[in-house]
This record gives sequence, structure tokens and C-alpha cells, in this order.
Amino acid sequence: MGAAVAGDVADGVPGGAAAPMSARSVWTRPALWWRVGIVLSAGLGLITGEGSLVYFTVESNVIVLGYFLASLHHMVARGTVDAPAPRLRGAATLYILITGLVAHVVLNHGASPLPGLTHGSGADRLQSWSLLLLHYTTPIMVLLDWLCLRPRNASRWRDLPIWLAFPLGYAALTELRAALFPFFPNRYPYFFLDPAGHGYGWVGLQIVQLTVEFVVLAAVVVGLDRLGTRVRAAFRADAGAGESTAIGGR
Repeated sequence: MGAAVAGDVADGVPGGAAAPMSARSVWTRPALWWRVGIVLSAGLGLITGEGSLVYFTVESNVIVLGYFLASLHHMVARGTVDAPAPRLRGAATLYILITGLVAHVVLNHGASPLPGLTHGSGADRLQSWSLLLLHYTTPIMVLLDWLCLRPRNASRWRDLPIWLAFPLGYAALTELRAALFPFFPNRYPYFFLDPAGHGYGWVGLQIVQLTVEFVVLAAVVVGLDRLGTRVRAAFRADAGAGESTAIGGR
């Protein structure tokens, strides 16, 4: 019972730090194996696909892969279920959620990715499996990691502009590269960055609209982290009050 209480108390402090444990014990914890799954999902998606680093999809999955590989090393070396650099974890979570939502809603118009897994040539099916991992499996797994695993309550509202600098910088760099190097392959990786049909004014409006949506998404990421901690604290308080009442009634 003492260990459970210690773990519960850890949830209530900023960052939700867990008590140290032996390296051997870490290997038995679901948190470690969940993060192994994230690494496998992102890694397999990257090596089986045909995308290059000009795509935000690839860049965000590389960030996730690198972060969670470092997390696994940190967890084993320190004997903890906590992921390191929790505010960087929040940034990685935001970027991979942007990838998943833009792919599903903007690029695929809400269409199911499943038919492509079994139809078409072998190369087409492999690409479909890769995109399923990069656009769906990895974002969902990272979101669940953010919601359910430690550390908690470590993100701050002031992190939002820092997190958003990367996707905005990506858009700016894409436009600059396309202007300076007109023969660069995949000058405009996404249609909403291509001014050919509608002009730069239209592209600017697309970027503004997406920025507003990304701000909302970033706020949701921070809010879920902080709200989840408050809900758990309230639940523990209610449970503690109920236990005290039961003991007093005896």
C-alpha cells in the first residue's frame, strides 16, 4: 500500500515524477514496452515508405523516433518510467498529431486508409502500410502515451509559441526553398503550400487558417495534460475521504 501511495503522490506534483526503481524492474513495466511500440511504429513506417525529409510527415516521425529512442535509454539508465524532457515530449506529441490530423482530414478528406492495405501492386500496398504507421498508428500511440504515462503536468501554456515555431518554420522554409531552387524535387510537398494555381495570397490564407487550428490543437495538448492531473487528484481525494469515513465508521 505504501508504494501505491508514493506513486499517487508523485502524480500530484509538477512533472509527476515517479520513484526510482532498478533497471531490471523497468523492463517489466508496460510504459517501457509501449514506448518500444512507438519506436517500432515510427521506424518501420519510415524505412518502408518512399517519403523524404521535405515532408512534414517524415520530419515529425523522425522527431518522435529520436525522442522515444532517447526515452528508452533514459528509462533503463535511470530506473524510471518517466520519459525525459517532458516539454520536448509535448512538442513531439503536437507535431505527430498535426501529421495525423492534416493527413486524414486535409489530404485524405476523411477517407479510410484500410482499402489500400490489400489492393494494388506490392509496392503500393507497402506504401499504404507505411502511411498507416506514419499517419495513424504512431500519432494514436503517442497521444495515448501523453494521456496515460508519466511524467504528467509538466507542460506550460508558455510552451505553445515555442512548439509552434517548428511547423511555421517548416512552411516558411518550404516557400523560400521553392523560390530559390525552382528545380528542387518536390518543391511544394503539400498542395496548400503551392501558389501555382491560386497565388501566394491563397497560400498565406491557408497557412493562417492552419496556424489557428494548430494553436487550438496545442492548447488541447497542454490542457489534457493539466486537466488529467487535476481529475486524478480529485479522484484520489474522494477515494481518501471515502476510506477515512469507512475507517471512522468501524
